[in-house]
Amino acid sequence: MRISCILKTFSITFLGLFIGIGLYGQQRADTGRIKTLQGVTIYTSVYKEVIPSQQLSGANLKSLNSFSVADAIRYFAGVQVKDYGGIGGLKTVDMRSMGTNHMGVFYDGIQLGNAQNGQIDLGKFSMDNIESISIYNGQKSEIFQPARDYGSSGTIYLRSRKPVFDSLKRTNFKGVFKTGSFDLVNPSLLLEQKLTQHVNYSFSSEFIRSSGRYPFRYKRVFHGSKDVAWDTTAYRQNGDINALRLESGLYGNIDRGYWNAKAYFYNSERGIPGAIVNNVWKRAQRQWDRNFFLQGSFQKNIIGGYDLQVNAKYANDYMRYLNPDTTLMYIDNNFHQQEWYASVANKYSLSKKIDINLSTDFQYNTLNANLDGFVFPERFTSLVALAGAADLGKLKMQASVLGTFVNERVTRGNTPTGDSAISAPSKNEITPAVFLSYKPFSKTDFNIRAFYKNIFRMPTFNDLYYTDIGNISLKPEYTHQYNLGFVYRKSRPGSVLSEWQIQSDLYFNRVTDKIVAVPKGSGMYRWMMMNIGDVEIRGMDLVSDQTFSFPTGILLNLRAAYTYQTAQDYTKRKNPELQKLTYGGQIPYIPRHSGSIISSIQYYSWRLNYSFIYVGERYHNSANIPENYEQPWYTSDLSASKNIQLKKYHFRISGELNNVFNQDYEVVMNYPMPKRNYKIILSVEL
Repeated sequence: MRISCILKTFSITFLGLFIGIGLYGQQRADTGRIKTLQGVTIYTSVYKEVIPSQQLSGANLKSLNSFSVADAIRYFAGVQVKDYGGIGGLKTVDMRSMGTNHMGVFYDGIQLGNAQNGQIDLGKFSMDNIESISIYNGQKSEIFQPARDYGSSGTIYLRSRKPVFDSLKRTNFKGVFKTGSFDLVNPSLLLEQKLTQHVNYSFSSEFIRSSGRYPFRYKRVFHGSKDVAWDTTAYRQNGDINALRLESGLYGNIDRGYWNAKAYFYNSERGIPGAIVNNVWKRAQRQWDRNFFLQGSFQKNIIGGYDLQVNAKYANDYMRYLNPDTTLMYIDNNFHQQEWYASVANKYSLSKKIDINLSTDFQYNTLNANLDGFVFPERFTSLVALAGAADLGKLKMQASVLGTFVNERVTRGNTPTGDSAISAPSKNEITPAVFLSYKPFSKTDFNIRAFYKNIFRMPTFNDLYYTDIGNISLKPEYTHQYNLGFVYRKSRPGSVLSEWQIQSDLYFNRVTDKIVAVPKGSGMYRWMMMNIGDVEIRGMDLVSDQTFSFPTGILLNLRAAYTYQTAQDYTKRKNPELQKLTYGGQIPYIPRHSGSIISSIQYYSWRLNYSFIYVGERYHNSANIPENYEQPWYTSDLSASKNIQLKKYHFRISGELNNVFNQDYEVVMNYPMPKRNYKIILSVEL
């Protein structure tokens, strides 16, 4: 069975490669040439994206009081971040209420995977080495990409810093030291070296140590009464973290192309403070994480209008969870997952206005664990994507169809009898997407955009095989996305309002066959994963960016984002009373109103930043009753920085004050967030 799975997936994967190679000998105008200047590489592109991303980069990204990538993503419209508190707390992202597992997170162009539970903890990714963050709804509307890039309802692209040298330098160095509240010690180092005229090298490292202790107030009242049940002021315990991140990369330019290779290592030990329930706020759980991946990319214009892109990756992740509290249940579990991934994309220019792309990917995942009765699953995934793009002047179009073919095998696991288990059946899915952009006025930068996408997410290994909970009969969880919006840009050099952009989107999403946990049998102590969920999401995103340039030398940037959403649960439940309470209710932790403001004032070497986040009222259960009500919360953050040039050394001193008004708030129920806290940052570059 294993051999047949491998042969089937490999044959599907490389069928597209052979077709692409067959285009090699056909001649067309070269639209993908790469021109190399001294110290700068420019990649020309015929098509702009049909649906632009929301993006934060450069000085705007650095100005945020963001410790991790998850902190920065909170400022995008249509995005919800679940934050379980503190520097070491789990942080996951949900876009337009479709669920964390429908988000694809890409690091330097290749997706980060987690076949075990499908969730990427963005708290592990520091801001120190991130150059830009981009968010796409639907998918990245650029056809020259791997097949896996087409396979998510929404995508986050993280781009790390790449070496850039002027004509005289061969070495770049940057050192940063951060300290502040929670006994924070956070040094980082970046070294970039020009090895040859066409090859650069970079090395980045970071260490984080924090006690995670912060004061909080925990207050609960009896339901239906004004009497206070608990009102406690204490310090968050067991929230410490020790983490080390190492990254190394090689970047090369070749004739009409480029290549790069990256190695990434992350190792941490952290406490899990847990939820505060019944005024119990001291927990002893611990977690160890070790993440490693090695990835590489190659892109080249082979001949004429034919461009080739090859990506490959190996990832090895280990996690150990320990609960030593024997009064509840002693748990010491470890999980080890591996991923092998390869992709080939072939772009061919039929004319100056039309491109097509054929991408084929192969992915192999495994998971091992020490749980009693656990089986060891293996997943063989083959993806084939065919996409086309047309630039017809005022009208731009892109369309794609993705074929996903999944085969699974379960080896002998930790069963008492040693018997092998039955694996989930094979899954073959075909899903389309269509993107349109129309510019009605030739002299005005105003574009109307729309897209439809049908995509799914596979059940995770935990959904299928977790001991006594998993269900091998689960079907994929589908999303149907409809979007209509516009973007308007205005540039007025020499005016006070020098740059202005506004964009807005109306959307409707439907999630069907949603995977949810339901009671198994008549008891409430045993659960099973089932395809019974049905959610409908209606919303609007609005984003505005302005740049003001004053004659005095002051530069003011403003960015505001607002989201309105109704995300209603239409799941049919067998219990009539439960059905009555939950049917049509807003799904957990999704506010109807949310928004953010980012502002910065720059005056020569000084920069002052203010940011604000608001999250409206929510419920922590689909039963929208007073007992499940969660109050709105908001935070204000301030930072100031000064750049100092001393000979060849460039210094930057920054101070941050977070949660300026000392708000007591919870992003997730019973996980109190830090009150007012500060950070001091000193960096030096040469």
